[in-house]
Amino acid sequence: MVHDPQAPAADGRRRLRLRADCSSCFGLCCAALPFSVSADFPVDKAAGQPCTHLQQDYGCGIHARLRDKGYRGCSVFDCFGAGQQVSQVTFEGRSWREDAGTARSMFGAFAVMRQLHELLWYLDEARGLATSAPIDAHLREVQQEAERLARADAAELAAADPSALRESAKPLLRRASALAREPEPGRDRAGADLMGAKLRGADLRGADLRGAYLIAADLRGADLRRADLLGADLRDARLAGADLTGALFLTQPQANAARGDAATRLPAPLERPDHW
Repeated sequence: MVHDPQAPAADGRRRLRLRADCSSCFGLCCAALPFSVSADFPVDKAAGQPCTHLQQDYGCGIHARLRDKGYRGCSVFDCFGAGQQVSQVTFEGRSWREDAGTARSMFGAFAVMRQLHELLWYLDEARGLATSAPIDAHLREVQQEAERLARADAAELAAADPSALRESAKPLLRRASALAREPEPGRDRAGADLMGAKLRGADLRGADLRGAYLIAADLRGADLRRADLLGADLRDARLAGADLTGALFLTQPQANAARGDAATRLPAPLERPDHW
């Protein structure tokens, strides 16, 4: 019997399962996704074309040297566990290499599943906030539909519209953020252009930085506790010594894209990137 990591947990909290397990995936991100020559990639690759560094065992031949080899985009990416879900549950362990007829549908399912899993990450975090009690029933309703789709077969996934679910979740996540920051709401900088901003040591506790452009911003030593960072662009943001304890809706890809150090404090369950 194939284990379904999306099967509802007893407490409804599965954030640790919404993490990439490359050992249980058929290298889907390395084959399904396209990339172009840029600061993040040294070559072009079309969607559906396996990366030249993808090994027969689906491991990456340069995983320990991705940044040195120019594959910075790979070191930032995280599928939120969509890869193993599609590989081991949706397609029941059938690889796109071994069953060529599954490649197109598997790659399509992966694109949809990643959106669902990212949404489940946010919903699970929102439901884990004690302050979200007034809207928990509504959050649970959207979460259950996302979970149902994540367990669907390839045909239903292909016809699914994750954007509709995301739109349903958007006001709920915004409300969850407001409730969590209500005791001491910080400045509203949602969507602000803060590229390269000098914010060293800034008090940004409880700030709404949702969708803010913080590319290369100097946030060294900044206090970002309880700040809402949903969708904030943290590429090359300097987070050395910054305190992000309890930061809301921060994801592993955002942390991976930033530049922190051993003194940077991250919210659980995020891991400190190897390149920091």
